[in-house]
Amino acid sequence: MSSSKQVSQTGGGSKTAKILYRPWGLAASILGGLVASQIFQQVWKRVDPQSTDDPPKPLQSEYRLRKIVIAALAQGAIYSVVKALIDRGGARLFQKWTGEWPGD
Repeated sequence: MSSSKQVSQTGGGSKTAKILYRPWGLAASILGGLVASQIFQQVWKRVDPQSTDDPPKPLQSEYRLRKIVIAALAQGAIYSVVKALIDRGGARLFQKWTGEWPGD
């Protein structure tokens, strides 16, 4: 890896690149949230096959705390992984298009 490319990946992104990346990053975050939501719905159907409706929410008294915590942990983990993949992939794609890394 050349030293100029290494600098741009480790924090040498220009202010212009950061500004230009913001709309792309926002759109990617929205898309990532939608993808994570769909993945979580599919995972939850497999984790709790008896459930015909949405995963339990904290204020729904008919569910045990254990089930609510499991749902929250699964949702948080899935969202975090999808967000990291989308953010990193978006930044790499932006770098391919512009030649500059958009990160800090």
